[in-house]
Amino acid sequence: MSKLTDFKCLVFDCYGTLIDWESGIVNAFQPLLSRANKTDSISRTDLLKLFVQVESAIQDANPAMLYSDVLAKVHSTVASDHFGLPASSEEDAAFGASIANWEPFPDTRDALRRLSKHYKLVILSNVDRASFAHTKRKLEDGAGFAFDLILTAQDIGSYKPDLRNFQYALNKVKEEWGVEPDQVMPTAQSLFHDHVPANKLGLKSSWIAREGSVVGAKESDLEERGVKVTYTWRFATLGAMADEVERQFGSDGGV
Repeated sequence: MSKLTDFKCLVFDCYGTLIDWESGIVNAFQPLLSRANKTDSISRTDLLKLFVQVESAIQDANPAMLYSDVLAKVHSTVASDHFGLPASSEEDAAFGASIANWEPFPDTRDALRRLSKHYKLVILSNVDRASFAHTKRKLEDGAGFAFDLILTAQDIGSYKPDLRNFQYALNKVKEEWGVEPDQVMPTAQSLFHDHVPANKLGLKSSWIAREGSVVGAKESDLEERGVKVTYTWRFATLGAMADEVERQFGSDGGV
C-alpha cells in the first residue's frame, strides 16, 4: 500500500477544500432570498443543491466563461427561473464578486504551511485569476507558505470535472519539476469535481470530507447517477491530513 510519503505534489481543489465556499454562497444569496421572501422557506441544503445544479449547467454550456460571470449568471437564473423575480444587474454583479468575501476554514492556513514542508502545493480551481487573487491573499498572507503553482479554469479553458483540467495540471508539474503522475495526489472535498476524474486518470487521491458539506460530498448521490468513486485516504479536515503527513514523514525519517 502506498504511503503519503510517496508523493511530491498535492493538487488542491480550493473552494470547498480550503475555502468555506458553501457559507460564502449562502451569505451572498441573502439579498435575493429576502427579496423573494424565501429566507425561512428554503433550507441551506436545498439552496446549495439548486446553486450547483444551475452552476454546472452554465459551466457545461460556457466552458470559457470567467467564473465571476458564471456566478453572476447563476444568480440571475435562480432569480428569474426559480424564484420568478426580475433579475437585478446590481445584485448579479455583487454575487459574482462575492468570492472576495469567502473565508478559509479554520484549519486551512496552518495545514498548508505544514504540508508545504513536504510537497509542492498546486491549486487547480474552477475560478478566474482576478477572483482567486482575493483568495490567495486570504490564504497566504502571514501564513508562512506560498503556493508553488496556480492553475485556474481561465488558464485551461474548461471547468472540472473535465479531464482536460487534470491533464493540464499533470503536464505542468512534469514540465516544472519533473514530477510524474504517480507522485501527484489530488486533495479535495468534492467527490464529483475532483475524485471522479482522478479515478479516471488512475491517480491516488485524498478526500477532505468536511462535516456538513453538501456540494459533491455524498457518495450515495453519485451512485444514484451510476457513478462509482474511490479515494485512497480520507480525512475530516486538512489539518488532520497534515497531522498524518507529519507522523509518516517523521517515522520515515523524512525532512
